[in-house]
Formats: sequence, C-alpha cells, structure tokens
Amino acid sequence: MAIGRKISTLLIPVENQVRELDPKLLLACIAARRGFSSVIGSRREMEMRIDAFPRGIYLSKSMTVRSLLFFQVAHRLGHEIITWDEEALVHLPPETYFSRRLHPSAIKYVSHLLAWGEDNADLWRRYPALPAGTPIHITGNPRGDFLRPELRRFHQEEARHLRSEYGSFILVNTNFNHVNAFGPDMNLFKPAAKPGRRPAFGRAARGMSRAYAEGLRDHKLAVFKDFQELIPRLETAFPDQTIVVRPHPTENHAVYRRIAAGCRRVRVTNEGNVVPWLMATRAVIHNGCTTGVEAYALGVPALSYRATVNEAYDYGFYRLPNLISHQCFDFAQLRDRLGQILAGKVGAADGDARQALFARHMAAQDGPLACERIVAVLEGIGHQMAASARRIPFEHQQRWLIGQGLHALRRVKAKLPGSHNRPEFQRHRYPGLPLEAFRAKLKKLQQTLGDDTAIDTQKITDAIFTISSKGRLSGR
Repeated sequence: MAIGRKISTLLIPVENQVRELDPKLLLACIAARRGFSSVIGSRREMEMRIDAFPRGIYLSKSMTVRSLLFFQVAHRLGHEIITWDEEALVHLPPETYFSRRLHPSAIKYVSHLLAWGEDNADLWRRYPALPAGTPIHITGNPRGDFLRPELRRFHQEEARHLRSEYGSFILVNTNFNHVNAFGPDMNLFKPAAKPGRRPAFGRAARGMSRAYAEGLRDHKLAVFKDFQELIPRLETAFPDQTIVVRPHPTENHAVYRRIAAGCRRVRVTNEGNVVPWLMATRAVIHNGCTTGVEAYALGVPALSYRATVNEAYDYGFYRLPNLISHQCFDFAQLRDRLGQILAGKVGAADGDARQALFARHMAAQDGPLACERIVAVLEGIGHQMAASARRIPFEHQQRWLIGQGLHALRRVKAKLPGSHNRPEFQRHRYPGLPLEAFRAKLKKLQQTLGDDTAIDTQKITDAIFTISSKGRLSGR
C-alpha cells in the first residue's frame, strides 16, 4: 500500500481510562498494521491541544452540545470527524436519547457514524436531524472485541491475580452516577440552594424533560438504597465469599467505603478494566448496567436485582442488560438463585430470545473484529481525504490563534463549579499511565493478536502518546 496516498493519522481520545483505554489501544494496534499512526490519550488534553496535531481522522465518542465548539475548531483545522456513541448500547428512550446525546448542529460535522449493532443504527436512522446521506457503518465497538474468546487471554493473567487476591468473590457493579456522582453538580439535580426550594438541573439531566429527570432520580435513589442494603446482606448470606463492589467510573465511592468499613469481607475498587473482574468472579449483580451485557457475552452468570421496579425506566432505558440476566425481584430470590450458581447448578442466563436480543445490539462477535471493521472504514475515509485535500489559508496563524483560545478556555472551564474539566475529576477519570506501562500494555496486545508489526511508542505529554509502525510517516 502506498502510505503517502492517504491520510494516516488517527486521533483517538480516551475519556474514562478504565473503560476505554484497552479497547482503543487495540484499535490503534490494528490500525498500525495498515499504516496508520495514532495519537491516543486523555480526551480533555487532546481536544485542548488539537491545534498541535497534523490533519487526521478524529474518532469522537459522542456528538452532544458539549462537542459542538470542539467540532467547529477541529473541522476548521482540516480534521475529519468520525463518531460512535459510548452510551448507545444501553440507551435512553429515543426522544430523550436524541435530546441528550445528539445535537443537530454537532452532528453536521460528523462524516461517518460507527454503530454498536443494528439497534444502534436503527436508533440513529430515526433521528429527525440526521443529515441526509450520512453513512452509518455497523462495525461493532472495540469494547466488544475483548468479550470474544480469541481476545480473552489478554486478561487471563489479571483474572488469575484477582482470584488469588480476593479468593472466591461476588461482584456488585453499580451505576448510580445520576444520583451519586463524583461531584454533586454532576447529578441529575444540584443540591437545593435552600430547604424547600426546587432544585436546579445538574449536568446529568442535560437533554431530559424535568418530569423524566425527576422520575429517573426517584427511581435511581430507590434502587441505590436497595443496593446499599444489599451489600451487607450478601456478606451475611454468603460467608465463604468476598463481596467486591465496583462503582461506576464517575460515581462517588464514599458511601460504599462507609458500608465496607462496617463489614469484614466487602471490598470497594474501580481498578482496571471490568473484563478481568468478570472473568474472575463467580457471579455479577447489577441493575440495568452495561456490565450485565458484557457478562452475558463472556458466559458469566449475571443477576439483575430489581427489588424496586419502574417499568418506564427499567424497560425504556435498561431493557437490554435486565432481560439478558437472571432477574431477581427480592432478596430471597437473589439469594436462592445466587446459591444455585455458586453450587454449580445454574449458569449464565441463556435461551434463543436472549441471544437474538444480544445479537441485535452487539455486532462483530464473530468474523472480523470490530476494530478490523472500523479500520477498513477509516482506510476509505483516509483515501477520500487525501483525494479532496483542502488548503487552509493562513493555516499557521489560524492554528496559533485557535491554540491560544483553547488554552484560555481550558483555564476558565477548570474553575467552573461542576465542570468536567476540574483537575481532580480529570485525575479520577483519567489517572494516566507511565510510558513503560503503556508500552507493556501495547506489547501484550500484540502478543495476544499474534502481531509482529514493529511499533514505536512515544510520549507527547503525561496523558497523550503516539503509536506508529516503525519507518512509516503519517500523512498530512
């Protein structure tokens, strides 16, 4: 392949490190085989430094109103914007999803969409503001690749380590970031300014009607209470098991640590990717969590604990993970079913209906990997970009002015209450990796793939790295 005949720089932002870094490294690794160089790292840092990178393909993970300003800047600098939605596997009802996750002006800057599966693609097709002719590619998502048998060995050593450290354990995965967020302004509603005053919307309510947000808040608070009561009851009911609580990446851990302080065998951690934890656990307990879908793909018993039921939210929002799990509607049901699982009498939930539902939502669980399908799409885009390269008048001056504006904006946003740009929240969401640890992870990925491509990795900042096949230069 003549590398000079296509645009060959990928810009791959990572927002939640524990959830996204491994899959996006896999994508960069496979892309390197095809002559692409990648810039990968903290989304916040990458977007604020977008003026420093050569013209390339930016792989966005969302297209909300928060993306609009950045999309305008990236487009002005000549970057092509390709998008998938990290939240589209387990998604809100269409109208609420559209107003929350899609923005009619932002999506105009997106040239191609990459869907998790047919359900995701169908959801986007129904969006009234989808620009005519926007290609939707059903590629699957890189996160799904690690659920496939041929890639599970990437996490086998870590899974063995977890079993050694925690013994036989039950995993409790929580997803109460709407009501127990890292910062109170990030919840569905901010704390009321005065007693009796109507609380204002928090960041999590963006795009929701007040009625929907209030109902979701009330339901999530009730389920949150159920899980707080569940954790010590599990410890009592199963004295030979450790109970590992794994909060959502943007949750506040304090309430779980208080519970653990009153127990002997409860541990709280958000360490690492969830896949090795699922491979190591005896069973996972959740309520409407994407982890239930991942557990199903891995053949791990998953139980949806639904002691509080609201079908408007449970069916309209959390339908997929609940339906492909064992559903338990009170603690007695959960205890009995979990006991059967631990005794080896019951395995993961199964059946044709569950498999059909899963297959509609999650593509690329056989045949080419999702990453391979994505790279095939990107190759075509790179050639199109090279063939229609547009010159940007006064590009150097524009880049300098845009860079100054971005750096000023970063300083301002870092000081705003509830901002995702606050340094402490960014460290919580993207703590980073030393260069050697980053290289070791990439080498392990190549070994898992049986890939002997010579790859060079360099550090741009503490949060951003480059990955390229040696001797190859990225297009500009």
